[in-house]
Amino acid sequence: MPELPEVEVCRRGIEPALLGQEILAMTVRQARLRQPVPADLAHGLPGSVVRAVRRRGKYLLIDCLSAEGEGSLIVHLGMSGRLRFAPLGAPPQKHDHIDWQFATQLLRFTDPRRFGLVLWQAGTAQSVLSHPLLAVQGIEPLSPEFTAAWLHDALARRNGPIKPVLMDSHLLVGVGNIYASESLYRAGISPLRAASRISFTRIETLAAAIVATLSEAIAAGGSSIRDYVHSDGSPGWFQIQAGVYDRAGQICRRCNNTVRQIRQAGRSTFYCPGCQR
Repeated sequence: MPELPEVEVCRRGIEPALLGQEILAMTVRQARLRQPVPADLAHGLPGSVVRAVRRRGKYLLIDCLSAEGEGSLIVHLGMSGRLRFAPLGAPPQKHDHIDWQFATQLLRFTDPRRFGLVLWQAGTAQSVLSHPLLAVQGIEPLSPEFTAAWLHDALARRNGPIKPVLMDSHLLVGVGNIYASESLYRAGISPLRAASRISFTRIETLAAAIVATLSEAIAAGGSSIRDYVHSDGSPGWFQIQAGVYDRAGQICRRCNNTVRQIRQAGRSTFYCPGCQR
């Protein structure tokens, strides 16, 4: 599933081409996604001009303005979704469900598993954040509000293992399976350790590791594990430099111990029992 770095890379990839551009047409070939695409959206959206492309957690927000008012497309890539540009008139492939037509190209939404979302929320850029899907999102780990002190207070009330806690989007958005494993590895913290039993000093290290891991992943273009590619079709490369993720049975890059794989909350966790305590 695309996580915060992949969605941020997507945002940065499409934003320059969309800002100030008018949506001339919208074609919906398959409306049955995780939630149905609003039936009147293809009729009401054309004529709108894109004012901004934002990200909230793993959601893309494409802010639009028209004579009728303002609002935002809320896009989630789900498990296998992606946005890419295509030439005008390019024939759609099997899983190309939605096109937005601009003056010189199409923005095309592809989603083989159909777990993604394309919704519409009328209102100002700020009021859109009150949409039920967005209002429950936790703090942004790359925002100034994310500090070691905040993380320490948040974890003090969580007695479960630290790794699933980091993946709780109601607490902290965008730290998915890959990046939780890698952040804990960098911080030297076992994914099995109770969140509330981690000292402030170690939480300082963890907070810094989360920011560094996500920032480096964005710089590397995200991680291409299954379906994810950039808007131009190129893959991300962060997984190549991973310390533990998907390296079960291999030697730890920092010591002579063997990387292990366990299941936590239904997801694979990778860690080094020698480095992470």
